[in-house]
Amino acid sequence: MTATAQVNDKKEIFGWGMYDWANSAFSTTIGTVFLGPYLASLASEVAKSSPDGMAYIGSIPIAPDSFLPYCVSLSVGLQVLFLPILGAIADYSHMRKQLMQVFATIGALASVLLFFITGNLWAMGGLLYIIANLSFGAAMVFYNAYLPDIASEDKRDSVSSYGWAMGYLGGGLLLLLNLMFYQFRETLGVATGLAVRINLASAGVWWLGFSFFTWARLKPRHAHRSLPEGKTYLAVGFSQLSHTLKELKNFPETLKYLLAYFLYNDGIQTVIAVSATFAAAPLLRGGLEMETGTLTMVILMIQFVAFFGALFWGKLSSWVGAKNAILISLVIWAGVVIYAYGGLYGETRVAQFFVLGGFIALVMGGSQAISRSLFSQMIPMGKEAEFYSFYEVSERGTSWIGPLIFGLMNQMFGNLRLAILSLIFFFVVGLLLLPWVNVKKAISDVKNYDKVNSR
Repeated sequence: MTATAQVNDKKEIFGWGMYDWANSAFSTTIGTVFLGPYLASLASEVAKSSPDGMAYIGSIPIAPDSFLPYCVSLSVGLQVLFLPILGAIADYSHMRKQLMQVFATIGALASVLLFFITGNLWAMGGLLYIIANLSFGAAMVFYNAYLPDIASEDKRDSVSSYGWAMGYLGGGLLLLLNLMFYQFRETLGVATGLAVRINLASAGVWWLGFSFFTWARLKPRHAHRSLPEGKTYLAVGFSQLSHTLKELKNFPETLKYLLAYFLYNDGIQTVIAVSATFAAAPLLRGGLEMETGTLTMVILMIQFVAFFGALFWGKLSSWVGAKNAILISLVIWAGVVIYAYGGLYGETRVAQFFVLGGFIALVMGGSQAISRSLFSQMIPMGKEAEFYSFYEVSERGTSWIGPLIFGLMNQMFGNLRLAILSLIFFFVVGLLLLPWVNVKKAISDVKNYDKVNSR
């Protein structure tokens, strides 16, 4: 079976997009809305007995609001170590689909186990999140690597945008159901903590359940490659990764793009990851003191508006070019961070947050969808999973520098607004670096490399 035999197949593209529908429940219900405030509340209860107001893991002091950002940072540190090796193994063995299934299952099950996190188990909740987020990133490597196989170059912007749009619909639908359940929890006789834990577990069930649509439609591209005698997949993975790293000198523009993407996407992911913590935190700490129900409504609005934003950015890229479309989005992201620091005061702060959320929704999926499809044109054939493993290190919810800086700024100054403002660095640097990427040369370099290596 060849990749070209299935290119632009609508049924397979639908199956591919359904994985975004499935796993986005983890990003919305767990990563964006419920887990951060819930773990912060558990850690805050523990911290009340501490003279310095910190919760402790062993002898390490942890500010309750900084706990989840630290977990995000640690999980991505692990991805830096493991994802490139997994990508090399997938490219060599042609087991891309099977590895995607394994890690999706692990991540979904870890999410379900969050149901059991209560009281003094707050640190275990962080561990389960790290496992789930690591697995989320691993599965996304293989998911993204399918894009060049299922869509031709002229269709990749629209197909990538379609996948993101499906994610916003799927993640938004489960969030709507969870919001309704949370709002009526007292009528149903369900305690607040139990309601949150049920919602967290529901994301794992949703993730695993809808993934079966993907497994049924997504097709392997090549027959499995057997191992050389006396070798293991791990050894072959290291060998292939070493070979790829030596050949990176052939793709200077791709490397420049990866650097720019790593920085600006780090800012995007951090804003998404810490928005719930910022909105729910007390006014005295620079937060908005929003109730969980109201916050969930804002995030829900963002999810559904982002569906149209992702599709619009697919159109915008065809009008102004993919790189220019990304640059426009970065200007808007910078404006979002500045306003989050200097605005959102007074009795109208909730209404202001809704408006700010609308701007976030406009660019959130579009900037990421176009970034993904543009990158797909800058990587050589047969090494998709390896290159997307580098890409995934700073993909949705898996950034590490941003959450670390946010957590440290908050812990040092005790003010979430200063922590938010620190993220402007990532968007400014992205705006400075991205214009220097020569997209035409990057595509030409890849085509020349493929031509030489196909002989």
